[in-house]
Order: sequence, then structure tokens, then C-alpha cells
Amino acid sequence: MNPQIGALFVQVAYIAASAAFILGLRGLTKPDTARRGMQLAAAGMLLAIIGTLLNHEIITYEYIIIGLVVGSVIGLPMGLLVPMTAMPQRIAVSHMFGALAVTLVGIAEFLHYRDVPGGPGVVKMVALGFETIFGALTITGSFMAFGKLQGFISGKPITFPGQKIINAAIFVGAIGLWIYLIATQSGGPGAGADNGVLLFGLMTLLALVIGVTLVLPIGGADMPVVVSLLNSYAGLAASATGFAIGNNILIVAGALDGASGFILSILMSKAMNRSFANVLFGAFGGEKAAASVKSAEGLTTRSISAEDAAMRIGYARNVIIIPGYGMAVAQAQHAVRELAELIEKRGGRVRFAIHPVAGRMPGHMNVLLAEANVPYDHLFDLEEINEEFHTCDVALVIGANDVTNPAAKSDPASPIYGMPILNVQDAEQVIVVKRGMATGFAGIENELFYLEKTSMLFGDAKGVLSQVVSEIKGL
Repeated sequence: MNPQIGALFVQVAYIAASAAFILGLRGLTKPDTARRGMQLAAAGMLLAIIGTLLNHEIITYEYIIIGLVVGSVIGLPMGLLVPMTAMPQRIAVSHMFGALAVTLVGIAEFLHYRDVPGGPGVVKMVALGFETIFGALTITGSFMAFGKLQGFISGKPITFPGQKIINAAIFVGAIGLWIYLIATQSGGPGAGADNGVLLFGLMTLLALVIGVTLVLPIGGADMPVVVSLLNSYAGLAASATGFAIGNNILIVAGALDGASGFILSILMSKAMNRSFANVLFGAFGGEKAAASVKSAEGLTTRSISAEDAAMRIGYARNVIIIPGYGMAVAQAQHAVRELAELIEKRGGRVRFAIHPVAGRMPGHMNVLLAEANVPYDHLFDLEEINEEFHTCDVALVIGANDVTNPAAKSDPASPIYGMPILNVQDAEQVIVVKRGMATGFAGIENELFYLEKTSMLFGDAKGVLSQVVSEIKGL
């Protein structure tokens, strides 16, 4: 292919890919267009890959083919076999791999300029330092988040005396090395010298340490926000990589990823009534949570059977279902859909109340319910449904905990005080499906479980809801 025609085709492919990414993001804003949005984004990524493979600067395809094969071998099982309950962990691992790629590119580019007179120049050195620092801290930070979500690292905040000062010193040290490298490696006879390589390596090592020390003191309840924030860091690092190697699609895609991840982090923090500073340094789920647990001593719950629950739900005219992480763990979404259809056949109305941070990631419940073919128009966000609970005959809570806790409104001492919750306590009757009385991610008792109007239906959500469905069919 003529080099000029090839270069033109690459740029056209990049422009088309950028447009597909933007339209894909737009499609993800609504449940009924989300699938099309994902398809557009995937098509955009395919175009970006094809355009890159046709770049005239590529000398050999051997390593590229090896990379494609290895990536496919790893990515295909991750996409097909990882259950929805583990999706946040999978996303954290994906960020880790993306950040690893960005960091390796930054290191390779810096080493490349060792033999180039004058070094990388100021602009490229700024980009190389930025991508390497944020890429490296995202590698270890994402791994720590994965560990906390998966459970092999404690979900409780891990702190030690002087931690914030040490973290700040490490971060300042990394930034200081970056500034020094910009000053000494961007031009002149000293550019690319061996001491520069040593300092660049030290800067990278400090960034890796920052990722660990940044996430360790953050509690498991805040991991979804942390994963979203790390997504933003990875996107910004990728965008900086685009500037460093002159790749337009990386600049666009990285900027979109960085901006969307940052906005999502803001929305999630708002949904939990938290600030970024509180998420990153507040040690959520620590001593305050333990103090709140004691307030449940002496209180009792009221347990019911599947038959009793069927009587209440089967004759209800207005039912609101509140899905949570317990539904995801039990893979109960299909039983929930069957129950909803049965209620509607009997003349009742069913709606699903979706909290922004229900489950372990935004949209977690929406995806599970869509997988079970629950109609999109049955799903309502917190702002749309909250005023409807006072007209509700039965509110059916399935594994949701912190997002239904009245302490967020009534107890100033609670660590979730001020967090917007679903007003389940306003319903005429509340039925909570739960395995046991374990606390949620925030590590505190849910006052809803001890109200007189609340009945507990203990057991695996999929099993007990199937029993409820059978009982209702027999009414």
C-alpha cells in the first residue's frame, strides 16, 4: 500500500473509532441503548486496532501477533467465565493490565531516547513522566483493590501511625524526580545519561509504592469508587502515552476514559454523601462502624416462612423490589423476574428500585435484571422511586443492606449518615430476603431489619424466592 494512502486510511480509521467511542458512551447513559452503545464502542476499538496495524512505521508483526494471541487467551475467558458478582474485580484487573501496558510503553520510550541527541524534549518528557507515574500507581492500586474485593486482602482500612505523612512524602518524592528529569533529560549533552535511567527507575518504583499505600487505608465499602478513580488514572495515563508517541486515538480514548471515570467517581461519591478526600483518607468502615454495631444489641427481628411471604406478596397491589448484592451472589435474578411476572398476572404492579451504588458497581443491578429479561421500564432510579414507597403495599428487599439503612437519615453518629438511601421504611410492609444477619459493606447494622413492619425471610435468595413463587401459584 502507498505510504500516503496508508497514513490517510489510519487517520480516517482513528476518526471513525473516536466517533464510535463517543456515541458508545452516549448509548451507555440509558438501559435500553446500553447494548448498542457497547457494540459501537467495540466496533470503535476494532477500527482503532486495524488502523494501528496498518501503520507504515511497523517493521515486523511478530511481537504484535504474539501480543494479540496472549491478550485473546487472557481476555476471552475473563469476558465469558467471570460471573457478574465478580465483575468489579475483573474491572480492577483490566485496569491493572491497561496500566501495565502504559507504564511499559513509558519506560521503553524513555530508554529509546538514551541514544537520541537532546533526549525526548520537554513536552515528551512531561508526557512520559505523567504516564509512567499514573500508570505505575494504577498497577499496584488496582491489584490492591482487586485483593480487597476478592477477599484475600482485608476489606478493613489498614492504617499505621504517620501514614498520611509517609504517603505524602513518597508522592512528593516521585513528583520531584519527575521535575528533575524534565529539567535534565529534555535537552543538552546530559540528556539520556545513565543517572537519568536510574532516577527514572526510582520514580517508577515510588509510583508503584504509592499505589499500595493509597489503597491500603481505604475500606472495602469504598472500593467501587476507588476502582472508578483508578479507571480515570489509567485513562489519563493512556492519553499522556498518546502525546508521548504521537498517537491520536490514544489521546482521544484516554481522555474519554479519564473524564468518564472521574465523573463516575464524583457521582458515586455523591450517592454515598462522601467527598473524594473522605473516600481516600476517611478509613470508611473502621471505628465508627464498630460503634454503630453495638446499637443493635437487645433488638429482635421477626422471621417469616416462604408461605407467609407468599400470602403477603401474592395479594399485594403495589410491590417495589429492591435488589442488592445478595441477589447477585445467589444468582436470583431469574427467580425475581418470575416472581414479578406472577404478581402482575394476579393484577399487581411491580417496580424495581435501583440505588446508584447497589451491588459493587454502578449499573450492577441493571445488568443482572436485563440479563433476566426484566423490562427496562420497570427499573427506577432512587430519585424516581423514593416518593412512591409510602403508597407501596410490600417492599421486597433482596440482599440490599447499606442502601436501605434508615440510620443514614436518623443517626448522626453513623458512618453512612447523610448518604441518600431508598425510603424502604415508608412502605406499609417490608420483607427482607437475607442469608443471615451479617452486615453490609459499610460494616454496620441495618436499622430497617428491626422495625415492627419488617419481616425477615432467611435463606438463599434464589431458593426462598422459588419457594415463594410456588406458594403464590397455589393461592
